[in-house]
Amino acid sequence: MAARRISTMLSRSLSLPSAATSLGKKYELRRGMQSAAVVEEPIAPSVQINHTKLFINGQFVDSASGKTFPTLDPRTGEVIAHVAEGDKEDINRAVSAARKAFDEGPWPKMSAYERSRIMLRFADLVEKNIEELAQLETWDNGKPYLQALTSELPIFVRLFHYYAGWADKIHGLTVPADGPHHVQILHEPIGVAGQIVPWNFPLLMFAWKVGPALACGNTIVLKTAEQTPLTALYVAKLFREAGLPDGVLNIVSGYGPTAGAALATHMDVDKIAFTGSTETGKVVLELAARSNLKPVTLELGGKSPFIVCEDADIESAVEIAHFALFFNQGQCCCAGSRTFVHEKIYDEFIAKAKARALKRTVGDPFKKEIEQGPQIDEKQFQKVLGYIKSGIDSNATLECGGAQFGSKGYFIQPTVFSNVQDDMLIARDEIFGPVQSILKFKDIDEVIRRANATRYGLASGVFTSSIDTANTVSRGLRAGTVWVNCFDVFDAGIPFGGYKMSGIGREKGIYSLNNYLQVKAVVTALKNPAWL
Repeated sequence: MAARRISTMLSRSLSLPSAATSLGKKYELRRGMQSAAVVEEPIAPSVQINHTKLFINGQFVDSASGKTFPTLDPRTGEVIAHVAEGDKEDINRAVSAARKAFDEGPWPKMSAYERSRIMLRFADLVEKNIEELAQLETWDNGKPYLQALTSELPIFVRLFHYYAGWADKIHGLTVPADGPHHVQILHEPIGVAGQIVPWNFPLLMFAWKVGPALACGNTIVLKTAEQTPLTALYVAKLFREAGLPDGVLNIVSGYGPTAGAALATHMDVDKIAFTGSTETGKVVLELAARSNLKPVTLELGGKSPFIVCEDADIESAVEIAHFALFFNQGQCCCAGSRTFVHEKIYDEFIAKAKARALKRTVGDPFKKEIEQGPQIDEKQFQKVLGYIKSGIDSNATLECGGAQFGSKGYFIQPTVFSNVQDDMLIARDEIFGPVQSILKFKDIDEVIRRANATRYGLASGVFTSSIDTANTVSRGLRAGTVWVNCFDVFDAGIPFGGYKMSGIGREKGIYSLNNYLQVKAVVTALKNPAWL
Protein backbone atom coordinates (compact mmCIF):
# COMPACT_ATOMS: atom_id res chain seq x y z
CA MET A 1 0.00 0.00 0.00
CA ALA A 2 1.05 3.56 -0.48
CA ALA A 3 2.77 5.28 2.41
CA ARG A 4 -0.08 7.77 2.78
CA ARG A 5 -2.70 5.02 2.98
CA ILE A 6 -0.82 3.05 5.62
CA SER A 7 0.00 6.21 7.57
CA THR A 8 -3.72 7.05 7.64
CA MET A 9 -4.59 3.54 8.77
CA LEU A 10 -2.01 3.60 11.53
CA SER A 11 -3.51 6.80 12.90
CA ARG A 12 -6.87 5.13 13.57
CA SER A 13 -7.81 4.02 17.06
CA LEU A 14 -7.03 0.44 18.03
CA SER A 15 -9.44 -1.87 19.80
CA LEU A 16 -7.11 -3.89 22.01
CA PRO A 17 -7.80 -7.44 23.17
CA SER A 18 -9.74 -7.60 26.43
CA ALA A 19 -6.77 -9.06 28.28
CA ALA A 20 -4.61 -6.04 27.43
CA THR A 21 -4.43 -4.43 30.84
CA SER A 22 -0.92 -4.61 32.23
CA LEU A 23 1.59 -1.92 31.28
CA GLY A 24 4.46 -2.75 33.62
CA LYS A 25 7.80 -1.00 33.68
CA LYS A 26 9.31 1.03 30.88
CA TYR A 27 12.25 -0.20 28.89
CA GLU A 28 15.57 1.51 29.45
CA LEU A 29 16.57 3.68 26.47
CA ARG A 30 20.05 3.29 25.04
CA ARG A 31 22.36 5.67 23.19
CA GLY A 32 20.04 8.63 23.69
CA MET A 33 17.13 7.27 21.64
CA GLN A 34 14.07 9.49 22.06
CA SER A 35 11.49 6.95 20.88
CA ALA A 36 8.47 6.16 23.01
CA ALA A 37 9.06 3.71 25.81
CA VAL A 38 8.28 0.02 25.57
CA VAL A 39 6.61 -2.06 28.28
CA GLU A 40 8.34 -4.83 30.20
CA GLU A 41 5.21 -6.96 30.52
CA PRO A 42 3.76 -7.55 27.04
CA ILE A 43 0.06 -7.21 26.38
CA ALA A 44 -1.60 -10.62 26.33
CA PRO A 45 -3.66 -11.23 23.18
CA SER A 46 -7.08 -12.79 23.74
CA VAL A 47 -6.95 -15.15 20.74
CA GLN A 48 -6.79 -18.85 21.53
CA ILE A 49 -4.27 -21.20 19.87
CA ASN A 50 -6.45 -24.06 18.61
CA HIS A 51 -4.67 -25.27 15.48
CA THR A 52 -1.12 -26.55 15.80
CA LYS A 53 -1.31 -29.78 13.78
CA LEU A 54 -0.62 -30.37 10.10
CA PHE A 55 -3.56 -29.93 7.71
CA ILE A 56 -3.62 -32.88 5.32
CA ASN A 57 -6.56 -34.13 3.23
CA GLY A 58 -9.02 -31.86 5.01
CA GLN A 59 -8.03 -32.96 8.53
CA PHE A 60 -5.74 -31.66 11.27
CA VAL A 61 -3.27 -34.46 12.01
CA ASP A 62 -0.10 -35.05 14.01
CA SER A 63 3.21 -35.32 12.21
CA ALA A 64 4.22 -38.84 11.26
CA SER A 65 7.16 -38.67 13.68
CA GLY A 66 5.11 -37.13 16.48
CA LYS A 67 7.67 -34.33 16.75
CA THR A 68 6.78 -30.71 17.48
CA PHE A 69 8.73 -27.47 17.50
CA PRO A 70 8.14 -24.21 19.38
CA THR A 71 6.95 -21.02 17.75
CA LEU A 72 8.13 -17.99 19.72
CA ASP A 73 6.81 -14.58 20.69
CA PRO A 74 9.45 -12.17 19.29
CA ARG A 75 8.53 -9.62 21.95
CA THR A 76 9.97 -11.90 24.63
CA GLY A 77 11.51 -14.98 23.03
CA GLU A 78 9.03 -17.11 24.98
CA VAL A 79 7.09 -20.05 23.54
CA ILE A 80 3.61 -19.33 22.18
CA ALA A 81 2.79 -22.92 21.23
CA HIS A 82 4.31 -26.18 20.07
CA VAL A 83 3.49 -26.97 16.43
CA ALA A 84 3.63 -30.30 14.60
CA GLU A 85 6.98 -30.68 12.84
CA GLY A 86 6.44 -32.04 9.35
CA ASP A 87 9.20 -33.81 7.46
CA LYS A 88 9.60 -35.93 4.31
CA GLU A 89 6.96 -38.47 5.32
CA ASP A 90 4.41 -35.73 5.96
CA ILE A 91 5.20 -34.10 2.63
CA ASN A 92 4.62 -37.49 1.00
CA ARG A 93 1.23 -37.76 2.72
CA ALA A 94 0.28 -34.23 1.71
CA VAL A 95 1.37 -34.68 -1.91
CA SER A 96 -0.52 -37.96 -2.12
CA ALA A 97 -3.69 -36.22 -0.91
CA ALA A 98 -3.18 -33.33 -3.33
CA ARG A 99 -2.51 -35.70 -6.23
CA LYS A 100 -5.66 -37.71 -5.54
CA ALA A 101 -7.71 -34.52 -5.20
CA PHE A 102 -6.38 -33.32 -8.55
CA ASP A 103 -6.63 -36.59 -10.48
CA GLU A 104 -9.86 -37.92 -8.99
CA GLY A 105 -11.45 -35.18 -6.94
CA PRO A 106 -13.98 -32.55 -7.87
CA TRP A 107 -11.84 -29.41 -7.78
CA PRO A 108 -10.33 -29.33 -11.30
CA LYS A 109 -13.57 -30.73 -12.75
CA MET A 110 -15.80 -28.34 -10.83
CA SER A 111 -17.24 -25.41 -12.74
CA ALA A 112 -15.05 -22.35 -12.48
CA TYR A 113 -18.03 -20.43 -11.13
CA GLU A 114 -18.38 -22.85 -8.20
CA ARG A 115 -14.65 -22.59 -7.45
CA SER A 116 -15.12 -18.83 -7.39
CA ARG A 117 -18.02 -19.10 -4.94
CA ILE A 118 -15.96 -21.21 -2.50
CA MET A 119 -13.13 -18.69 -2.62
CA LEU A 120 -15.57 -15.85 -1.96
CA ARG A 121 -17.10 -17.70 0.98
CA PHE A 122 -13.60 -18.15 2.36
CA ALA A 123 -12.90 -14.42 2.03
CA ASP A 124 -16.13 -13.66 3.92
CA LEU A 125 -15.06 -15.99 6.74
CA VAL A 126 -11.69 -14.23 6.97
CA GLU A 127 -13.48 -10.89 7.34
CA LYS A 128 -15.67 -12.40 10.05
CA ASN A 129 -12.58 -13.57 11.96
CA ILE A 130 -10.33 -10.64 11.08
CA GLU A 131 -9.53 -9.52 14.64
CA GLU A 132 -8.45 -12.98 15.79
CA LEU A 133 -6.29 -13.41 12.69
CA ALA A 134 -4.68 -10.00 13.18
CA GLN A 135 -3.88 -10.81 16.80
CA LEU A 136 -2.40 -14.16 15.83
CA GLU A 137 -0.29 -12.60 13.07
CA THR A 138 1.07 -9.96 15.46
CA TRP A 139 1.73 -12.44 18.25
CA ASP A 140 3.62 -14.88 16.01
CA ASN A 141 5.42 -12.30 13.85
CA GLY A 142 5.82 -9.12 15.93
CA LYS A 143 4.35 -6.70 13.38
CA PRO A 144 2.12 -3.88 14.69
CA TYR A 145 -1.42 -5.11 15.38
CA LEU A 146 -2.94 -2.08 13.69
CA GLN A 147 -0.89 -2.80 10.56
CA ALA A 148 -2.17 -6.37 10.47
CA LEU A 149 -5.77 -5.43 11.23
CA THR A 150 -6.32 -2.39 9.02
CA SER A 151 -3.85 -3.00 6.21
CA GLU A 152 -2.68 -6.57 5.68
CA LEU A 153 -5.85 -8.51 6.46
CA PRO A 154 -8.02 -6.27 4.23
CA ILE A 155 -5.49 -6.75 1.41
CA PHE A 156 -5.64 -10.51 2.04
CA VAL A 157 -9.42 -10.45 1.60
CA ARG A 158 -9.12 -8.25 -1.50
CA LEU A 159 -6.67 -10.68 -3.07
CA PHE A 160 -9.06 -13.60 -2.69
CA HIS A 161 -11.89 -11.51 -4.13
CA TYR A 162 -9.59 -10.69 -7.04
CA TYR A 163 -8.62 -14.29 -7.75
CA ALA A 164 -12.15 -15.56 -7.23
CA GLY A 165 -13.12 -13.13 -9.98
CA TRP A 166 -10.50 -14.65 -12.29
CA ALA A 167 -11.62 -18.27 -11.80
CA ASP A 168 -14.32 -18.20 -14.51
CA LYS A 169 -12.45 -15.89 -16.85
CA ILE A 170 -9.50 -18.13 -17.65
CA HIS A 171 -9.92 -19.26 -21.24
CA GLY A 172 -7.90 -20.15 -24.31
CA LEU A 173 -7.79 -19.03 -27.92
CA THR A 174 -8.75 -20.16 -31.38
CA VAL A 175 -5.83 -19.75 -33.76
CA PRO A 176 -6.20 -19.52 -37.56
CA ALA A 177 -4.12 -22.17 -39.35
CA ASP A 178 -2.66 -22.01 -42.84
CA GLY A 179 -4.39 -25.22 -43.89
CA PRO A 180 -7.63 -27.13 -43.20
CA HIS A 181 -7.22 -27.41 -39.44
CA HIS A 182 -9.17 -26.19 -36.43
CA VAL A 183 -6.69 -25.05 -33.72
CA GLN A 184 -7.63 -24.54 -30.09
CA ILE A 185 -5.23 -23.25 -27.43
CA LEU A 186 -6.30 -24.51 -24.01
CA HIS A 187 -5.17 -23.21 -20.61
CA GLU A 188 -5.25 -26.07 -18.12
CA PRO A 189 -4.27 -26.30 -14.42
CA ILE A 190 -0.70 -27.41 -13.94
CA GLY A 191 -1.51 -30.03 -11.25
CA VAL A 192 -0.07 -30.24 -7.74
CA ALA A 193 1.57 -26.96 -6.76
CA GLY A 194 4.19 -26.90 -4.03
CA GLN A 195 4.41 -23.53 -2.27
CA ILE A 196 6.89 -22.26 0.33
CA VAL A 197 6.09 -18.96 2.07
CA PRO A 198 8.29 -16.68 4.23
CA TRP A 199 7.87 -15.36 7.75
CA ASN A 200 7.76 -11.59 7.17
CA PHE A 201 4.23 -11.48 5.65
CA PRO A 202 2.79 -14.93 6.41
CA LEU A 203 -0.81 -14.25 5.39
CA LEU A 204 -0.13 -11.96 2.45
CA MET A 205 2.32 -14.40 0.89
CA PHE A 206 -0.24 -17.17 1.49
CA ALA A 207 -2.76 -15.15 -0.55
CA TRP A 208 -0.25 -14.30 -3.29
CA LYS A 209 0.34 -18.03 -3.87
CA VAL A 210 -2.81 -19.88 -2.89
CA GLY A 211 -5.18 -17.44 -4.63
CA PRO A 212 -3.99 -17.88 -8.24
CA ALA A 213 -3.31 -21.60 -7.79
CA LEU A 214 -6.89 -22.25 -6.69
CA ALA A 215 -8.41 -19.96 -9.31
CA CYS A 216 -6.67 -21.99 -12.01
CA GLY A 217 -7.96 -25.30 -10.60
CA ASN A 218 -4.79 -26.68 -9.00
CA THR A 219 -4.30 -28.51 -5.72
CA ILE A 220 -1.68 -27.35 -3.23
CA VAL A 221 0.88 -28.44 -0.66
CA LEU A 222 2.08 -25.37 1.23
CA LYS A 223 4.99 -25.26 3.68
CA THR A 224 4.84 -22.45 6.20
CA ALA A 225 7.89 -20.69 7.61
CA GLU A 226 8.91 -22.36 10.87
CA GLN A 227 8.92 -18.95 12.61
CA THR A 228 5.27 -18.15 11.74
CA PRO A 229 3.07 -21.24 11.24
CA LEU A 230 -0.04 -20.23 13.17
CA THR A 231 -2.14 -18.08 10.84
CA ALA A 232 -1.94 -20.44 7.85
CA LEU A 233 -3.27 -23.27 10.02
CA TYR A 234 -6.07 -21.01 11.25
CA VAL A 235 -7.21 -20.12 7.73
CA ALA A 236 -7.07 -23.80 6.73
CA LYS A 237 -10.00 -24.27 9.09
CA LEU A 238 -11.83 -21.42 7.36
CA PHE A 239 -11.22 -22.97 3.94
CA ARG A 240 -12.77 -26.21 5.20
CA GLU A 241 -15.78 -24.27 6.47
CA ALA A 242 -16.09 -22.55 3.08
CA GLY A 243 -16.50 -25.95 1.38
CA LEU A 244 -13.06 -26.52 -0.12
CA PRO A 245 -12.88 -30.25 -0.99
CA ASP A 246 -10.52 -32.47 0.98
CA GLY A 247 -6.96 -32.62 -0.33
CA VAL A 248 -7.14 -29.42 -2.37
CA LEU A 249 -5.15 -27.41 0.19
CA ASN A 250 -2.63 -29.14 2.45
CA ILE A 251 -0.43 -27.28 4.94
CA VAL A 252 2.76 -28.69 6.44
CA SER A 253 4.69 -26.76 9.08
CA GLY A 254 8.35 -27.64 9.31
CA TYR A 255 11.92 -26.72 8.47
CA GLY A 256 13.48 -25.95 5.11
CA PRO A 257 16.17 -28.69 4.99
CA THR A 258 13.56 -31.38 5.76
CA ALA A 259 10.03 -30.44 4.73
CA GLY A 260 11.02 -27.74 2.24
CA ALA A 261 13.63 -29.88 0.50
CA ALA A 262 11.23 -32.84 0.34
CA LEU A 263 8.63 -30.67 -1.36
CA ALA A 264 11.09 -29.21 -3.89
CA THR A 265 12.43 -32.66 -4.85
CA HIS A 266 9.14 -34.54 -4.88
CA MET A 267 8.57 -36.30 -8.19
CA ASP A 268 4.79 -35.91 -7.99
CA VAL A 269 4.81 -32.14 -7.48
CA ASP A 270 4.24 -30.33 -10.77
CA LYS A 271 5.36 -26.82 -9.83
CA ILE A 272 7.18 -24.98 -7.04
CA ALA A 273 6.66 -21.38 -5.90
CA PHE A 274 9.05 -19.96 -3.32
CA THR A 275 9.43 -16.60 -1.57
CA GLY A 276 12.53 -16.00 0.54
CA SER A 277 16.22 -15.25 0.32
CA THR A 278 18.20 -15.42 -2.92
CA GLU A 279 20.53 -18.01 -1.41
CA THR A 280 17.68 -20.36 -0.52
CA GLY A 281 16.02 -19.67 -3.86
CA LYS A 282 19.10 -21.05 -5.61
CA VAL A 283 18.80 -24.25 -3.59
CA VAL A 284 15.09 -24.61 -4.40
CA LEU A 285 15.78 -24.13 -8.11
CA GLU A 286 18.56 -26.71 -8.06
CA LEU A 287 16.46 -29.28 -6.19
CA ALA A 288 13.56 -28.81 -8.59
CA ALA A 289 15.87 -29.28 -11.58
CA ARG A 290 17.46 -32.42 -10.12
CA SER A 291 14.08 -34.04 -9.55
CA ASN A 292 11.42 -33.89 -12.27
CA LEU A 293 12.45 -30.54 -13.78
CA LYS A 294 9.34 -28.92 -12.34
CA PRO A 295 8.89 -25.22 -13.23
CA VAL A 296 9.81 -22.77 -10.46
CA THR A 297 8.76 -19.23 -9.66
CA LEU A 298 10.94 -17.33 -7.21
CA GLU A 299 10.36 -14.04 -5.40
CA LEU A 300 13.69 -13.34 -3.73
CA GLY A 301 15.81 -10.68 -2.10
CA GLY A 302 16.34 -7.03 -2.89
CA LYS A 303 18.46 -3.98 -2.17
CA SER A 304 16.08 -1.40 -3.54
CA PRO A 305 17.24 2.14 -4.33
CA PHE A 306 15.07 5.07 -3.25
CA ILE A 307 16.22 8.11 -5.23
CA VAL A 308 15.47 11.60 -3.91
CA CYS A 309 16.07 14.21 -6.60
CA GLU A 310 17.12 17.83 -6.20
CA ASP A 311 13.62 19.14 -6.93
CA ALA A 312 11.87 16.88 -4.39
CA ASP A 313 9.62 18.13 -1.63
CA ILE A 314 11.99 17.25 1.20
CA GLU A 315 9.39 16.85 3.95
CA SER A 316 7.39 14.36 1.89
CA ALA A 317 10.50 12.61 0.60
CA VAL A 318 11.85 12.11 4.14
CA GLU A 319 8.55 10.62 5.30
CA ILE A 320 8.17 8.23 2.37
CA ALA A 321 11.84 7.22 2.46
CA HIS A 322 11.41 6.51 6.18
CA PHE A 323 8.34 4.40 5.49
CA ALA A 324 10.05 2.64 2.56
CA LEU A 325 12.81 1.37 4.84
CA PHE A 326 11.29 0.97 8.31
CA PHE A 327 7.91 -0.54 7.36
CA ASN A 328 7.44 -3.98 8.96
CA GLN A 329 10.60 -3.51 11.08
CA GLY A 330 12.60 -3.26 7.84
CA GLN A 331 11.73 -6.91 7.17
CA CYS A 332 10.54 -6.36 3.63
CA CYS A 333 12.24 -7.75 0.50
CA CYS A 334 11.55 -4.56 -1.46
CA ALA A 335 12.52 -2.13 1.34
CA GLY A 336 14.05 1.11 0.09
CA SER A 337 17.32 0.21 1.75
CA ARG A 338 19.64 2.42 -0.35
CA THR A 339 18.44 6.00 0.00
CA PHE A 340 20.20 8.07 -2.69
CA VAL A 341 19.89 11.83 -2.06
CA HIS A 342 21.05 14.65 -4.33
CA GLU A 343 24.08 16.48 -2.96
CA LYS A 344 22.32 19.87 -2.89
CA ILE A 345 19.71 18.68 -0.40
CA TYR A 346 21.75 15.95 1.29
CA ASP A 347 22.55 17.69 4.59
CA GLU A 348 18.98 18.89 5.09
CA PHE A 349 17.64 15.45 4.26
CA ILE A 350 20.02 13.78 6.75
CA ALA A 351 18.95 16.09 9.57
CA LYS A 352 15.26 15.47 8.92
CA ALA A 353 15.68 11.72 8.38
CA LYS A 354 17.46 11.49 11.73
CA ALA A 355 14.76 13.52 13.45
CA ARG A 356 12.04 11.27 11.98
CA ALA A 357 13.84 8.11 13.09
CA LEU A 358 14.22 9.48 16.62
CA LYS A 359 10.45 10.03 16.75
CA ARG A 360 9.67 6.48 15.63
CA THR A 361 7.83 4.62 18.38
CA VAL A 362 9.20 1.19 19.21
CA GLY A 363 7.64 -1.32 21.56
CA ASP A 364 4.88 -3.85 22.12
CA PRO A 365 3.14 -4.11 18.72
CA PHE A 366 -0.24 -4.56 20.43
CA LYS A 367 -0.11 -0.93 21.59
CA LYS A 368 -1.91 1.41 19.20
CA GLU A 369 0.80 4.11 19.15
CA ILE A 370 3.61 1.72 18.26
CA GLU A 371 5.10 1.91 14.75
CA GLN A 372 7.81 -0.73 15.14
CA GLY A 373 7.80 -4.08 16.88
CA PRO A 374 10.61 -6.60 17.34
CA GLN A 375 12.62 -8.46 14.71
CA ILE A 376 11.35 -11.96 14.04
CA ASP A 377 13.86 -13.96 16.11
CA GLU A 378 17.29 -14.09 17.73
CA LYS A 379 19.03 -15.05 14.49
CA GLN A 380 17.66 -12.08 12.57
CA PHE A 381 18.23 -9.79 15.55
CA GLN A 382 21.92 -10.70 15.70
CA LYS A 383 22.27 -10.46 11.91
CA VAL A 384 20.98 -6.88 11.90
CA LEU A 385 23.22 -5.86 14.79
CA GLY A 386 26.15 -7.40 12.90
CA TYR A 387 25.44 -5.23 9.87
CA ILE A 388 25.19 -2.15 12.09
CA LYS A 389 28.62 -2.95 13.50
CA SER A 390 29.89 -3.38 9.93
CA GLY A 391 28.61 0.09 9.04
CA ILE A 392 30.36 1.63 12.03
CA ASP A 393 33.58 -0.26 11.28
CA SER A 394 33.43 0.95 7.65
CA ASN A 395 33.37 4.58 8.85
CA ALA A 396 29.80 5.35 7.81
CA THR A 397 28.37 8.01 10.12
CA LEU A 398 25.93 6.60 12.66
CA GLU A 399 23.36 9.38 12.97
CA CYS A 400 21.11 7.58 15.46
CA GLY A 401 20.23 4.17 16.83
CA GLY A 402 22.69 1.34 16.43
CA ALA A 403 21.81 -0.91 19.36
CA GLN A 404 19.21 -3.10 20.99
CA PHE A 405 16.10 -1.28 22.18
CA GLY A 406 15.21 -2.27 25.72
CA SER A 407 16.33 -5.34 27.62
CA LYS A 408 13.87 -8.00 26.49
CA GLY A 409 12.88 -9.45 23.15
CA TYR A 410 14.32 -8.69 19.71
CA PHE A 411 13.81 -4.92 19.47
CA ILE A 412 16.36 -2.76 17.61
CA GLN A 413 16.60 1.01 17.66
CA PRO A 414 15.66 2.72 14.37
CA THR A 415 19.10 3.27 12.86
CA VAL A 416 20.25 5.84 10.29
CA PHE A 417 23.67 5.92 8.60
CA SER A 418 24.94 8.82 6.49
CA ASN A 419 28.09 9.07 4.37
CA VAL A 420 27.50 5.54 3.13
CA GLN A 421 29.65 4.39 0.21
CA ASP A 422 28.62 1.92 -2.48
CA ASP A 423 31.23 -0.68 -1.52
CA MET A 424 30.15 -0.94 2.13
CA LEU A 425 28.31 -4.09 3.23
CA ILE A 426 25.37 -2.02 4.46
CA ALA A 427 24.99 -0.66 0.91
CA ARG A 428 25.43 -4.05 -0.81
CA ASP A 429 23.77 -6.70 1.33
CA GLU A 430 20.13 -7.19 2.19
CA ILE A 431 20.01 -6.33 5.90
CA PHE A 432 16.29 -7.01 6.45
CA GLY A 433 16.09 -4.73 9.46
CA PRO A 434 15.50 -1.12 10.58
CA VAL A 435 18.75 0.29 9.16
CA GLN A 436 18.58 3.21 6.71
CA SER A 437 21.68 3.82 4.59
CA ILE A 438 21.82 7.27 2.95
CA LEU A 439 24.13 7.89 0.00
CA LYS A 440 24.94 11.08 -1.92
CA PHE A 441 24.73 11.56 -5.71
CA LYS A 442 25.40 14.39 -8.21
CA ASP A 443 23.31 13.74 -11.34
CA ILE A 444 20.71 11.42 -12.81
CA ASP A 445 23.00 9.41 -15.08
CA GLU A 446 25.31 8.70 -12.14
CA VAL A 447 22.53 7.62 -9.77
CA ILE A 448 20.93 5.31 -12.36
CA ARG A 449 24.27 3.61 -12.92
CA ARG A 450 24.92 3.23 -9.19
CA ALA A 451 21.37 2.10 -8.44
CA ASN A 452 21.72 -0.66 -11.05
CA ALA A 453 25.13 -1.78 -9.76
CA THR A 454 23.71 -4.61 -7.66
CA ARG A 455 22.87 -8.27 -8.10
CA TYR A 456 19.29 -7.46 -7.12
CA GLY A 457 16.49 -5.89 -9.12
CA LEU A 458 13.29 -6.29 -7.16
CA ALA A 459 11.98 -2.76 -6.65
CA SER A 460 12.95 0.90 -6.60
CA GLY A 461 11.59 4.37 -5.98
CA VAL A 462 12.12 7.89 -7.31
CA PHE A 463 10.95 11.10 -5.68
CA THR A 464 10.81 14.13 -7.97
CA SER A 465 8.47 16.91 -9.14
CA SER A 466 9.61 16.52 -12.76
CA ILE A 467 7.70 14.13 -15.04
CA ASP A 468 10.72 14.02 -17.36
CA THR A 469 13.01 12.94 -14.52
CA ALA A 470 10.47 10.37 -13.36
CA ASN A 471 10.23 8.90 -16.88
CA THR A 472 14.00 8.86 -17.38
CA VAL A 473 14.73 7.20 -14.05
CA SER A 474 11.86 4.69 -14.20
CA ARG A 475 12.95 3.50 -17.65
CA GLY A 476 16.61 3.43 -16.64
CA LEU A 477 16.25 1.35 -13.49
CA ARG A 478 16.51 -2.42 -13.92
CA ALA A 479 13.91 -3.47 -11.38
CA GLY A 480 10.54 -5.19 -11.47
CA THR A 481 8.75 -2.26 -9.81
CA VAL A 482 9.42 1.48 -9.85
CA TRP A 483 7.35 3.59 -7.45
CA VAL A 484 7.20 7.30 -8.34
CA ASN A 485 6.53 9.63 -5.39
CA CYS A 486 5.19 6.67 -3.38
CA PHE A 487 6.37 3.29 -2.13
CA ASP A 488 4.98 -0.15 -1.27
CA VAL A 489 1.78 0.11 -3.31
CA PHE A 490 0.57 -3.50 -3.50
CA ASP A 491 -2.84 -3.54 -5.16
CA ALA A 492 -4.10 -6.96 -6.24
CA GLY A 493 -3.73 -6.35 -9.97
CA ILE A 494 -0.17 -4.97 -9.88
CA PRO A 495 2.43 -7.63 -10.82
CA PHE A 496 5.36 -8.01 -8.45
CA GLY A 497 8.70 -9.71 -9.06
CA GLY A 498 12.30 -9.03 -9.85
CA TYR A 499 15.04 -8.67 -12.41
CA LYS A 500 18.41 -10.40 -12.05
CA MET A 501 18.85 -12.36 -8.80
CA SER A 502 15.63 -11.06 -7.31
CA GLY A 503 13.64 -13.86 -8.84
CA ILE A 504 11.83 -15.58 -11.68
CA GLY A 505 8.23 -14.85 -12.63
CA ARG A 506 5.63 -12.49 -11.19
CA GLU A 507 3.19 -12.59 -8.30
CA LYS A 508 -0.25 -10.91 -8.28
CA GLY A 509 -2.21 -9.62 -11.23
CA ILE A 510 -2.90 -11.44 -14.47
CA TYR A 511 0.73 -12.52 -14.85
CA SER A 512 0.55 -14.69 -11.73
CA LEU A 513 -1.98 -16.96 -13.44
CA ASN A 514 0.67 -18.04 -15.94
CA ASN A 515 2.56 -19.68 -13.05
CA TYR A 516 -0.25 -22.19 -12.53
CA LEU A 517 -1.40 -23.00 -16.07
CA GLN A 518 -0.26 -25.35 -18.79
CA VAL A 519 -0.77 -24.35 -22.45
CA LYS A 520 -2.10 -27.09 -24.72
CA ALA A 521 -2.61 -26.89 -28.49
CA VAL A 522 -5.40 -29.08 -29.93
CA VAL A 523 -5.24 -29.39 -33.73
CA THR A 524 -8.12 -31.09 -35.55
CA ALA A 525 -8.05 -31.95 -39.25
CA LEU A 526 -11.09 -30.72 -41.21
CA LYS A 527 -12.67 -31.82 -44.48
CA ASN A 528 -13.90 -29.08 -46.76
CA PRO A 529 -14.03 -26.32 -44.10
CA ALA A 530 -16.50 -23.61 -44.99
CA TRP A 531 -14.06 -20.76 -44.51
CA LEU A 532 -11.34 -21.99 -46.87
